Amino acid sequence: MNIKENFYSLELNIDLDELTEIAKDSALIGKEILNKNYQKIQNITSKGREGDLVTNVDLEVEKEIKKYLISKTPNISILAEETGKSNYANDLIWCIDPLDGTTNYSHGFPFFGTSIGLVYKNIPIIGAISVPYLNELYWGCITKGSYCNDKKISVSNPDKLSESLLVTGFAYDRFEVIDNNYAEFCWLTHKTRGVRRGGAAAVDLAFVAAGKIDGFWERGLQIWDIAAGAIIVYEAGGIVSNYPSGQLNLNSGRILACNSNLEKEFKSELSKVIPFNKDLYT
Repeated sequence: MNIKENFYSLELNIDLDELTEIAKDSALIGKEILNKNYQKIQNITSKGREGDLVTNVDLEVEKEIKKYLISKTPNISILAEETGKSNYANDLIWCIDPLDGTTNYSHGFPFFGTSIGLVYKNIPIIGAISVPYLNELYWGCITKGSYCNDKKISVSNPDKLSESLLVTGFAYDRFEVIDNNYAEFCWLTHKTRGVRRGGAAAVDLAFVAAGKIDGFWERGLQIWDIAAGAIIVYEAGGIVSNYPSGQLNLNSGRILACNSNLEKEFKSELSKVIPFNKDLYT
């Protein structure tokens, strides 16, 4: 997806700088609450699917961010992971993941964050992701670049998968479907310097944007998982698309992110993967 071309075609009259600051402040609200409650969770429950957890902290972060966004941008709709869509106003939507990496957080594993993306007609235009344990705030805005705290960032530059380090994840429906990314993980582990599984897609995308990881792919995601990270990677000079082919569609649940040199080989290798026989692991 050429995000810039699509953005310019919208002729959207908004103050990008002001909205970027609002996104950053929202992510920092999450950072403050997550730090305050780290390893002090009071309540953990399941949403009904194995491994899909929600804590009192997810709910507190979401409540406070929504309150802030409604006060600052009452005319922008909100789509939040725990409470769904509210404030139906127009095609501008704040997408909130209050605690990306809930399972990590609930176990005290320090790989988690808060993600805030602004989307217009399925095009990501602003993103902010706080990574509290590292004291890092990643943010980006269409046409204005991407940053970690106040330092400009860019994607890494390897041009071969054999020289790259990748990251991916496994969706909550992995127990139920053949298309669960297990085979892809194994295949690309043998084609690269390694594949990591962080457990927080927004943080994975932020790390791709900063060049800490060379590429990321995953399926079974929600729009709040990737809206912020997609624009941050794009403005850091990377590509974001569907896989094994096609343009980025925030509603597809799939995303591939890397530098432009890796894209062709990355997609080619993913297209070769044959899913495991489900009987092998059930």
